[in-house]
Amino acid sequence: MAKIKKGDLVVVIAGGDRGQQGRVLEVITGSERVVVEGINRVQRHVKPGTRRDNMEGGIVTIEAPLHVSNVMIVDPETKKGTRVGYRTKQVERDGRTRTARVRVAKRSGKDIV
Repeated sequence: MAKIKKGDLVVVIAGGDRGQQGRVLEVITGSERVVVEGINRVQRHVKPGTRRDNMEGGIVTIEAPLHVSNVMIVDPETKKGTRVGYRTKQVERDGRTRTARVRVAKRSGKDIV
């Protein structure tokens, strides 16, 4: 589940919002789901005082979670969906050389920041 992280730009590859892009707002590791900004929006009926951001109640539109298999990370170079790989990289920190694991886009080979 570490392939997709909070803040990543992803594209939806299945479902009603297929082809749309958005930033990951939340990663729910227990159920392997992600919440993507502006994607899979649903309406909820909320009672007054039950949510901090909506004290008056009413109908609220929120983003519902998507399964992680229905999204792909956007390649930084081609701006299309790509699979994620890993590469070890030598990083110098505090005068010591350490190995760090870096996420890499399979499509272009560029690092995912």
